[in-house]
Amino acid sequence: MSVPKYITLAGGDKMPRLGFGTWQASESEVEDAVTAALEAGYRHIDTAAAYENEKAIGRALNRWIGNDPDRRKELFVVTKLPPSGNSVKHVEEFFAASLANLGLEYLDLYLIHTPFGFEYVPGDLHPKNPDGSMKFDFTTDLMAVWKELIKIKESGRVRHIGVSNMNEEQINRFTKLYKPECLQIEINVTCQQTSLVAEAKRLGIPVVAYSPLGSRAMAQVLAAKTGREYPNLLELPEVKSIATAHSRSSAQILLRYLLQCGVAAIPKSTSPKRIKENISVWDLELSDSEMAALRALDRGDDGRICDFSFFPGVEKHPEFPFKRH
Repeated sequence: MSVPKYITLAGGDKMPRLGFGTWQASESEVEDAVTAALEAGYRHIDTAAAYENEKAIGRALNRWIGNDPDRRKELFVVTKLPPSGNSVKHVEEFFAASLANLGLEYLDLYLIHTPFGFEYVPGDLHPKNPDGSMKFDFTTDLMAVWKELIKIKESGRVRHIGVSNMNEEQINRFTKLYKPECLQIEINVTCQQTSLVAEAKRLGIPVVAYSPLGSRAMAQVLAAKTGREYPNLLELPEVKSIATAHSRSSAQILLRYLLQCGVAAIPKSTSPKRIKENISVWDLELSDSEMAALRALDRGDDGRICDFSFFPGVEKHPEFPFKRH
């Protein structure tokens, strides 16, 4: 099946369906990785204030743009409001800081990163209590924060606004005020979130999948903390079998599956070889039987890797988006 390379957003702007993720990439490695991604053909670059790597990404972007304004128009740059900014008083501050860090005059997409909020502590994006739990702001008012993002869009400094890590009830709440122009959530073969994706599609909200390859580094960190086992998606027998049949990598199969499911994806790598490999999926096509085999790998909520358990106490926040265990 033919898969469009772009998703058309409001106003006709085109968001590349395959982007480049930068979560868990330090400043020291992400600059080279983004440069390699741009050279490989990626134009959708995703980051967040909470990743603390915006400045390095900005250096790579601006070096690539140079003095050619048309090059900036080719890019689709995304960043996010951190949990510490989830209050009316601090949205503008964090947005302006991200814009300055990236060295850009405008952003293509700005997302509310999480529905829950942290207390605002200057200079500390992840404030903690003495017992190691996070300092949460339990008064988070998502609609008030959303209104601030709408104001920023109206100012012309961001072309589109959206949300991340929200559930069905939350995205419907946003839509009553102003429909998000993107929903970014964890999606991969073991965490397919079919109900949420279906609801977003019903509402006409484009979906972007983060951790499409399973975020192995994060899975290993969480496994060490919780003792829970997380499958290596690249080594799943069903995935490897299909990869062998097509003479492709497991990563290419996982990405092509999501593209054929109708969502966008933002794989992350710091390896130039894998960066090139991950974007080379447009001439690949999975059969109906292969799609069905991959669809059957879904583990529902048990397949989720990014459940925010690395933020102790998060399940107590009234806007925690997942089922409470």
